[in-house]
Amino acid sequence: MQILNFPHGDQKQMDSRLINELSERLSALVPAANELRQETRAKIEQALKTGLSDLDVLTREEFEGQVQALSRAQQRVAELETVVADLESRLTSLEQNDVSS
Repeated sequence: MQILNFPHGDQKQMDSRLINELSERLSALVPAANELRQETRAKIEQALKTGLSDLDVLTREEFEGQVQALSRAQQRVAELETVVADLESRLTSLEQNDVSS
């Protein structure tokens, strides 16, 4: 039996492979015809997705998207900090020129 490991932190993440594996294992417990088994598996998978969304769990794809968005935001903040520092330097220079004039 496999133990589910969630990373520690503010956001938990779970990829669709784990959801698929869980739903497959749970549906395997139902000794029925293959068609019924597939239907049961689909319902179990949907129930897992619904339950996990209620727990504020992210899929791996959603987590990776958030990581990329954060990286872009951090890069933009660094660029803007450089622009602000340049503007502050120019303003200081202009103020010093006005005082000395």
